[in-house]
Amino acid sequence: MAELALKSLTLSHFRSHKRAEISCDGRPVAIYGGNGSGKTNILEAVSLFSPGRGLRRASAEEMTRRPEALGWKLTGLLQRDSQVSEIEIWSDSGAARQLKIDSKSQPQLELAKQARILWLIPSMDRLWIEGAEGRRRFLDRMALSFFPNHGEATLAYEKAMRERNRLLKDQQRDAFWYKALEAQMADHGAVIHDNRQRSLAFIATAQAQAETAFPTADLDLTQSEGEMPQTADDLLTALAESRFRDLSAGRTLVGPHRTDLYGVFAAKGVPAKDCSTGEQKALLVSLILANARALADQIGMPPILLLDEVAAHLDATRLAALYDEICGFGAQAWMTGTGPELFDSLGPRAQYLEVREEAGASTVIQH
Repeated sequence: MAELALKSLTLSHFRSHKRAEISCDGRPVAIYGGNGSGKTNILEAVSLFSPGRGLRRASAEEMTRRPEALGWKLTGLLQRDSQVSEIEIWSDSGAARQLKIDSKSQPQLELAKQARILWLIPSMDRLWIEGAEGRRRFLDRMALSFFPNHGEATLAYEKAMRERNRLLKDQQRDAFWYKALEAQMADHGAVIHDNRQRSLAFIATAQAQAETAFPTADLDLTQSEGEMPQTADDLLTALAESRFRDLSAGRTLVGPHRTDLYGVFAAKGVPAKDCSTGEQKALLVSLILANARALADQIGMPPILLLDEVAAHLDATRLAALYDEICGFGAQAWMTGTGPELFDSLGPRAQYLEVREEAGASTVIQH
């Protein structure tokens, strides 16, 4: 199987890192250090090599190092099989992020063609018990990993929906103003829905074919009320029929932005929201691993994985099993923990970074 890995990463004035230079060889990267030392900031930097706002969903201004606020820059050498690309991502004093690939300016969505990056962070541990928005975001990150066009379809759908919602808030009742926007929403919404459905099918197949120490989850899409529109024509009809109700609410009440992800612990038949904290974390790990396996089958190389505070809610047996699975399919996984002992079962299969806070800045030491 081909390799996908960052072979080097340089952070300049990014978060707590004034400057850090990291060299990698494709093995998993175990990052350890005290709380607040800057470990997660490294993972966030790697997450920006995929489209979107990164694992913290932060603005460009929020990522700049304080108090200087000079802007920030990330540079990485990304290897895809035998091809190596230099990727530069930066923001000048709070301005929007900019991107160059091999010295040529590119739009952010171009990153979807360069790297596939999946992550699991502590805030996602509450995925099953919080609001539907977080589950949709999780689902859409999954879909984007399989379908690079998913990000473009989502942006276009949201843009048309914002304009339709503006008409609704203004109590515009003339159907003429809605038809073009609803046609755009229907076309892009159908793509979004199809990508989500196909992604869940990929996950189900990957879970069924794998031998793993982690429990599997049965996943389905639901909607808070009414039937879920399946096609562009279905959605176009639903939007037209919902206008009167939407006018009363002042917003669009039908469409893929109302979808929820429903999960069940397959072996027990228990909804994920009712499982224990440890079981919920194990289900999340299982989905990330299934996503990675399915993606590796699709593109011929494993994605890059980002696992923040990887040991949280996992016992030693499952943690060792996680490391074995990561190494088994050759993924470059960037993982954080408070101490090196959390990575003992990895041994020489990984490379190790220690992060310390010294004089108000993060320092990275490669061991």
